[in-house]
Amino acid sequence: MTIEWLSSALEESRALGFLGPGPIETHIDHAQRYVEAWDAFRSAPPVRVLDLGSGGGVPGLVLLEIWKPQMVLLDSMEKRCRFLRSVLANESVPGGASVAEGRAEDLAREIDLSERFDLVVARSFGPPAATAECAVRFLTHSGLLIVSEPPDTPQSIRWPRAGLGQLGFKRLTPDESIGGYVVMEKIRPTPPEFPRRVGTPGKKPLFN
Repeated sequence: MTIEWLSSALEESRALGFLGPGPIETHIDHAQRYVEAWDAFRSAPPVRVLDLGSGGGVPGLVLLEIWKPQMVLLDSMEKRCRFLRSVLANESVPGGASVAEGRAEDLAREIDLSERFDLVVARSFGPPAATAECAVRFLTHSGLLIVSEPPDTPQSIRWPRAGLGQLGFKRLTPDESIGGYVVMEKIRPTPPEFPRRVGTPGKKPLFN
């Protein structure tokens, strides 16, 4: 994929220290594999997508170009959010995207974000338990959470089915890691206590 606005944005992101080293094409290819993970379980593209801890814009900006959904790029750091807003102001960027600045634990309870998304994506957001807890309230019933994972890590260890079940999640990918991505479906309403207050999901994880 060679899209001028996207390549330019990711180059700037890397220069600012928001994106890791390596060719921009590698980051784009990595983000495109979220599409493959979604397509393995759904026949139509998602309408509303949230990029949890968007940081330098991967995978959110890539998925915005591919699917052109209603996209929310969420990050807690003001300088990253400022960068993301500057990218979205480019007239070449697909419309329908916005930036949400703040902690996921708080924003998940806002009326315009709570239980509104078909898909939440995460890349390097945090440990599995914290990622799942911070993501779950954003999702509609039957919505999916897709997380990038170390390529050869057994999902049964990092994403135990019993632990995910506390949040109303069902893991769709098998115990063996497939392509470095784990996919979960929200099959029950989010219990009212989740996510817990800011910082608690990371400090007191529901599972290890």
